[in-house]
Amino acid sequence: MGVFSEFREFIARGNVVDLAVGVIVGAAFNDIVKSLVDQVIMPPIGLMLNGVDFSQMKIVLKAADAATKTAEVAIQYGAFFNSVIKFVIVAWVVFLLVKGVNTLRRQQEEAPAPAAPPAPTPDQALLTEIRDLLKARG
Repeated sequence: MGVFSEFREFIARGNVVDLAVGVIVGAAFNDIVKSLVDQVIMPPIGLMLNGVDFSQMKIVLKAADAATKTAEVAIQYGAFFNSVIKFVIVAWVVFLLVKGVNTLRRQQEEAPAPAAPPAPTPDQALLTEIRDLLKARG
């Protein structure tokens, strides 16, 4: 079996396709969370704190110098704070998804198994035996 056929078989497995779909949806979800934090959550928080823009908060270690064309060196703790909020939101959503899946699994496990059909009565068993004997003769 060649490498390419093994690779094709590997890709065709459902788990790999499911993983790819999860990565794509996760990337799109990341954009939504980034927009939620940057454009919906942080502006009101900044307004409550006298117009503070967290994305611009930083500690400048070395200012930019136009003469030598060196960039500013700074610790951007505001951007880090935004990232922490994004992480908390994503973690909360993942928690809710896992909790929902676990609830569904528990409900499926607790569901009663379908009842077995009732055993035939002695009369039905005898009639079935007679039918089978007549078929065998006939």
